Amino acid sequence: MMTEIEVLKQIIEKRKSIFPKDYTDKDIPAQVVEDIVSTAKLAPNHKRTKPWKFKVLRGEEKKKLGKELQKIYKDTVPPNMFLDKKYQDIGFKIEKANAVVALICEFSVIVPEWEEIAAVAMAVQNMYLMCTAYNLGCYWSSPAYVNQVKESFQIGESQKCLGLFYIGSVD
Repeated sequence: MMTEIEVLKQIIEKRKSIFPKDYTDKDIPAQVVEDIVSTAKLAPNHKRTKPWKFKVLRGEEKKKLGKELQKIYKDTVPPNMFLDKKYQDIGFKIEKANAVVALICEFSVIVPEWEEIAAVAMAVQNMYLMCTAYNLGCYWSSPAYVNQVKESFQIGESQKCLGLFYIGSVD
């Protein structure tokens, strides 16, 4: 029988980014996604500021996000730099993921900004480890245009989106 230390070490060693192109269409129960996100909230954070705000998008909300990201890309990239493949890929990644989690950092005035970002990164590591334990694929993407997503994420003045966390089933 494996000890807790051996199990944890095995999960850490197995953890890796798995991209949406490798996800299957198998559904992930909402309770599993909630479990993954709830363990993220157990990450250490200085002065207990809990700077993370996670917005889980599935179904129609996720489709809306895909369209919004494609529109932002199309509206912000100069025509000579626009790549149809990249435009299509934005929608494809959102579509293939079973859930997309917006990673929003709420900055307090209590601790330095970098500490809040570090706390969110530790929370994301917890999600990576939980996805690994559940045998799910996941990865953290931080495209520059994600900061322009205001409608889907409802980002406040003291907040910044640090990226998207994709979750999907894998074989």
